[in-house]
Amino acid sequence: MITIHVNNRPVEAHPGETVLDALKRAGVKVPTLCHIPGLSPTGACRLCVVEVEGMNGLVPSCAFPVSDGMKVQTHSARAVRARKTIVELLLASHPDDCLYCSRNNQCQLQDLAAELGVRERRYAGERTHHDLDVSDPALIRDPDKCILCGKCVRFCEEIQGVAAIDFIHRGSRTMVTTAFNQGLNVSSCINCGQCITVCPTGALREQSHIKEVTDALRDPDRFVVIQHAPSVSVTLAEEFGMKPGRDVCGALTAALRRLGFDRVFDTAFAADLTIMEEAAELVHRIRNGGRLPMMTSCSPGWIKFVEQFYQDFLPNLSTCKSPQQMLGAVIKSYFAQKEGIEPSRIFSVTVMPCTAKKFEASRPEMSLDGLPTVDAVLTTRELARMIRLRGLDLANLEPESADTPLGERSTAGKLFGVSGGVMEAALRTAHYMLTGQELPELKLQKLRGLKSVKQARVEIAGQEYGVAAVSGLANAAALLDEIRAGRQDLHFIEVMTCPGGCIAGGGQPIGTNLDAVRARMKVLYQIDRDEPIRTSHGNPGIQRLYAEFLGEPLSERSHHLLHTHYTVRDVVP
Repeated sequence: MITIHVNNRPVEAHPGETVLDALKRAGVKVPTLCHIPGLSPTGACRLCVVEVEGMNGLVPSCAFPVSDGMKVQTHSARAVRARKTIVELLLASHPDDCLYCSRNNQCQLQDLAAELGVRERRYAGERTHHDLDVSDPALIRDPDKCILCGKCVRFCEEIQGVAAIDFIHRGSRTMVTTAFNQGLNVSSCINCGQCITVCPTGALREQSHIKEVTDALRDPDRFVVIQHAPSVSVTLAEEFGMKPGRDVCGALTAALRRLGFDRVFDTAFAADLTIMEEAAELVHRIRNGGRLPMMTSCSPGWIKFVEQFYQDFLPNLSTCKSPQQMLGAVIKSYFAQKEGIEPSRIFSVTVMPCTAKKFEASRPEMSLDGLPTVDAVLTTRELARMIRLRGLDLANLEPESADTPLGERSTAGKLFGVSGGVMEAALRTAHYMLTGQELPELKLQKLRGLKSVKQARVEIAGQEYGVAAVSGLANAAALLDEIRAGRQDLHFIEVMTCPGGCIAGGGQPIGTNLDAVRARMKVLYQIDRDEPIRTSHGNPGIQRLYAEFLGEPLSERSHHLLHTHYTVRDVVP
């Protein structure tokens, strides 16, 4: 360790680290708009500038390395004036529609203006006027609100390996857009929504389905049902000021009933159903020489990624639909039949941590007898807005249970919310299908945690199988490249589009940090540790569904309802 002096106080620092990292560890806050932890700095926004003794000008703390004895002033008059000027210049050409913006009170530019005391317009710049891009079923781009920080560009290229957007033009005409400035719907965008979570303003947002859901709830001829994903209940509390890592599943169910939904189901039930089909498919491929490694198909951003960039791996994808779509299909078949409701009357809503689920629900392959199996998808953020609009106090609602059938779940289904959870749940059931016995140790530690790539060897019936769990599509691409190059030791691969899995999805609360993601992960593991039913095949509701309706995994009826196919997609060059 070396010692630097920050605001005339000694601070320990690691040799070679940036000034910004040293300041953060010392609890000194310096604003930034372009910095992404873990990625190399760009110094694009210049808001993190500080004064360093011996340097003629201000230096960007995100890109400037520490040195022993360095003397830093973080909030000198010169540094603060520079930051304020930068914000004033950004506001000079920024739209004045904060009251109508989806990011009102969650906008970093707005927060910085307040923090730096910007109370008048000192600079008058020509406003930019670009068309709103509403072409995509999941995302909306508003280029007028873009401040050119580049965070969306970097995340899309470096973390996701997609590069759907980039800078075009020069100087004052510079903007972030797609190839040839076309709509997102014809770009290589995979709809993951991670660009929304890193965008400091309202330049990117999800396509809202709140109006469609509200209209359906008010229609007396509609029977409106809703399902919520495993990670939503361990995240929603943060939208209401509660500490990260609190599971509000019971209160969430109560809130949804008060919003007017006729039935409330748990998508974790369908996660168990997915495991039954997916594990059976894996066993079938192993026993019959099918295409290996088999790859999970629960993450719609990952599916579109393969359809666009790794089309030779399409046969490796599991044919199983995602839990969202499986439950949607079961609701408009089994549930409708059981309740005597015409499927066309049912309006099926989901609450997902993922913007790509909006795209998935719109895919024609997901329809059933001409009807969409899911009619509207709300993100965690959208549901929070609906709850606040109704004036409900989530912290004080008496917990309620989900409706049955289709509301019972195992903890294996709940693990779908975290990277490695699908793999862990699937191996529990695959072991049972292959041996007739439970896995001796249900907890598979090597598949847990927030590492981007997790690999393990699992022995089942005297045979060793190689498995991997990957999150972040650039990491998935690297693994696929290894397989293309001849790697043959893997049998089953789980891929989550978003780093860390659904707990860090593109539809989750804005401003999520790594500590919050860890807290969400921890509570999911606690649920798995403490509750009694820990395997998908042990879920009584799943057993009843197969006995009454589906027959068995991979049956003709389950193939019709629960499986699908994928397609080769052209990518704009």
